[in-house]
Amino acid sequence: MKKLLVLFMTIVLCASLFVACSPANDTTVDDTTVADDTTVADDTTVADDTTVANDEPADPAAKSEGVMTYAEYVAAEMDAEVVIEAYVQAKQIWNADYQNGSLYLADPDGAYFVYRIACGDETYNKLDKGTKVKVTGYKSAWAGEVEITDATIEILEGNWTAEIKDVTSLLGSDDLINNQNQFVAFKGMTVAASTDANGNEVAFLYGWDGSGVEGSDLYFNVSINDNTYNFVVESDLCDSSSDVYAAVKALNIGDKIDLEGFLYWYEGANPHITAVSAAK
Repeated sequence: MKKLLVLFMTIVLCASLFVACSPANDTTVDDTTVADDTTVADDTTVADDTTVANDEPADPAAKSEGVMTYAEYVAAEMDAEVVIEAYVQAKQIWNADYQNGSLYLADPDGAYFVYRIACGDETYNKLDKGTKVKVTGYKSAWAGEVEITDATIEILEGNWTAEIKDVTSLLGSDDLINNQNQFVAFKGMTVAASTDANGNEVAFLYGWDGSGVEGSDLYFNVSINDNTYNFVVESDLCDSSSDVYAAVKALNIGDKIDLEGFLYWYEGANPHITAVSAAK
């Protein structure tokens, strides 16, 4: 009987110890699947992601070592070698015969015209609007247009586009030339008469003297404040299939128009127009 009692007490004691110990060792209760799981709590994919928060765009005005600022370019002597970094704003057609093309470039401080830069068509096709480039060439001038000639080009990382600048109020002033080659607007202009080879008054001419044909540059006169200016649709920039070419051909003397284009210079302001619309 005593043996049975001892055996019974032993079984009870073991059972008690098992029950008492089970919660302390059972990881079901202390399961860290959620509490200690860092998949959510420590995940830095969103919380610590700096791709958006800290990835600031590069300063478009910054220059690499050995590259001129716009002010240094302006101050350079004619025929001096110049090295610039700027962004493509537009380009003329690539000339297959000469393996070159002309570029309208800008940075936040000014603008540049690169005349017939030598490069293959594969490179030229990569020069989309906004593309950052490094150009090495020589500062030159022709009929008042300051440009870079005999140049080479390197495509860089970066993208930036200049905002248009309204220079209507500067027409006829000495300050206008300080905006040479920039992307500009002229507002509230009136189409003035041009005279063709037969002495007729017309709204535009094919070629500067009217001797051109369809596909030639389009020249037309506009006036404001009793002063008249000669503008052009450069066919190497906007050919006969472009909207602006068609818009100029549809002009009538006396039309009120707004214009956009690049402030090219030829014996005075001779903007290369890229857009024409009815004045607002």
